[in-house]
Amino acid sequence: MFISTLGSHSALDVSEGAKAEGYKSLVVCQKGRDITYSKHYKTRKRGKKEIGVVDEVLLLNKFSEIINPETQEKLKDSIFIPNRSFSVYVGYDNIETKFKVPVFGNKFLLRAEERTAKNNQYFLLEKAGIDIPQTFKPQEINTLTLVKVQEAKRSYERAFFFANSYADYQEKSQKMLKEGIIKEEDLKSARIEEFILGAQFNFNFFYSPLHDELELLGIDTRRQTNIDGLLRLPAPQQMEVLKYRRFTTIEAGHISCTMRESLLQTGIEAGERFVETVKKFYPKGLIGPFALQGAIEEKDGKERFVVFDVSFRMPGSPGTRFTPYSSYLYREPVSFGRRLAIEIKEAEKGKELEKVTS
Repeated sequence: MFISTLGSHSALDVSEGAKAEGYKSLVVCQKGRDITYSKHYKTRKRGKKEIGVVDEVLLLNKFSEIINPETQEKLKDSIFIPNRSFSVYVGYDNIETKFKVPVFGNKFLLRAEERTAKNNQYFLLEKAGIDIPQTFKPQEINTLTLVKVQEAKRSYERAFFFANSYADYQEKSQKMLKEGIIKEEDLKSARIEEFILGAQFNFNFFYSPLHDELELLGIDTRRQTNIDGLLRLPAPQQMEVLKYRRFTTIEAGHISCTMRESLLQTGIEAGERFVETVKKFYPKGLIGPFALQGAIEEKDGKERFVVFDVSFRMPGSPGTRFTPYSSYLYREPVSFGRRLAIEIKEAEKGKELEKVTS
């Protein structure tokens, strides 16, 4: 059996984990975006040793062709691992109704990342009693807020801007509308959150239905363009740059990090409540990887973990294996790619694949 995934986001992590547990790896690539998988990390012999982690590459003209019957026929002997690119390029309707290859995890939860979805991530966070930022209507803004609007050209990315009053919101949003950065209809559905002044952390979890256990495998934070470059400048130069350039927060990479142990329990307990809450609203609940993304805020002498976003699939952060948390549990570093391959192997041996797939 193959473990397969889309050639983007976290495909190398998935492929390495598959190989580590004795499975063959298959990556579905789009022409022009395949060299990383079809050449550089393709498995091959070097002397007596095999190197690389990608055994097979399935090349398509577009990622969306993965739902074609002939493509799915080539994937029939595999378990497919979803990532963010799978959601973006294939689409939730296609994934839920047309993609018949067994998907590791609950594919019906992928849609919950979207703000407009029923029983979405914010609904689930509130039901789980997890701290989230206070939200505002435009006329209610009376403190520093972060406005999250879908980009006009890249609907899968968000165009952020700060506003500290309704007048400030009007001025900045109108400017972005005129420049074509956002659309009026998307501005109407924008999420306006209080700005949390805290240290940002992503708690990367794995929930095992086979063992009914939640595992914290790693913690990371984000590298984003172009805000990372902006923050490296002294304040006067930041203000000068912002006369000509808008700050953006497009994810470019991750930094693995650790957290003070006295704060770990807060995040782990939030994860446990989230797992139990999802079970109430989605058949099968959470399966495998998910992340609570937020910040530790200190206010009035107390610290709290405030969650901004949830991801319901593989993290695009393979460096989490180099944080100590999987080693604390397994006595050795375990990547997310390997952890899901371990779960698949156990399910296969116990004839319980239906518990970990959808």
